[in-house]
Amino acid sequence: MGPLPSLGEGIGSPQRSRIPVPEGARYEERTFSNAAGSRNYKVYVPSGYTGQALPLVVMLHGCTQSPDDFAAGSRMNELAEEQTFLVAYPSQPQAANMQKCWNWFNAADQQRGTGEPSLIAGITGEVIREFSADPARVYAAGLSAGGAAAVIMAITYPDLFVAIGVHSGLPYGAAKDMPSAFAAMNGGGITQPRGSSAVVPTIVFHGDADRTVNPINGDRIIAQAEPAGALGKVVKHGQSAGGVTYTRTVQSDGSGGEVLEQWVLHGVGHAWSGGSPNGSYTDPLGPDASREMVRFFKAHASTSDMTQQPNRGVLSRSAEQ
Repeated sequence: MGPLPSLGEGIGSPQRSRIPVPEGARYEERTFSNAAGSRNYKVYVPSGYTGQALPLVVMLHGCTQSPDDFAAGSRMNELAEEQTFLVAYPSQPQAANMQKCWNWFNAADQQRGTGEPSLIAGITGEVIREFSADPARVYAAGLSAGGAAAVIMAITYPDLFVAIGVHSGLPYGAAKDMPSAFAAMNGGGITQPRGSSAVVPTIVFHGDADRTVNPINGDRIIAQAEPAGALGKVVKHGQSAGGVTYTRTVQSDGSGGEVLEQWVLHGVGHAWSGGSPNGSYTDPLGPDASREMVRFFKAHASTSDMTQQPNRGVLSRSAEQ
């Protein structure tokens, strides 16, 4: 089987400069290991951290990228410094995938307790424990293969991730091997049912000119994440300061809480919207996907579930493996 295609048509060049770290902040590397193997990861700790229970955003990079590249392109560290939250960046090595893609298309990497989901969940749990992060405010976001991995984490670990953000990704179960991965990326295949997995609020960004991952996949992610029962729907049209037009659809549950949000970016290819040109595969002219995802995340916390799930987000070693 050949490698998956690269991210392709994003705007920007590979990030080469060091990630700036403000005085009092930290950006450090760690390693997590379990029965599935080991992965390095970076953690950004904002200068406003004094031991309090902060939210945590887990960022899953796209193919050919690295944690530093994704941090530079998404500007998520800058947002974390501004709004005081933790960010973790798991790293997919070339030894696991020639193009450093998360293996979202492998059946073994779509299940709880095995493969890459167990590694990502383990990293998340380790960061929660080390920094006493708030287990009621743990989120995941990713680009392309990383976006597909974020969807997998929502399906396999809904007790850990309170909400997810997906940029140019694919739905859960869209592929089971390399041939079906190519088919799904080209718009083929069908949306798999979520099954008995709990509903995890989801925000999706996808360019309608994406020629790497067909934009129908954004629709399929939303369809897969829809909870049972009728949802109120509001559709708005807008334009970013850079001139990119978009359609934003928000779906709310019976209590008025926003559970699904979809941004269709008109004329945009396979690139992180509103990202910095210091990173790869970004479109600086689009609406700020990172800021909008953080805004969406902040509206979701599992406080109402804490009495039933006092250890939400803090996985035991056995659960991680």
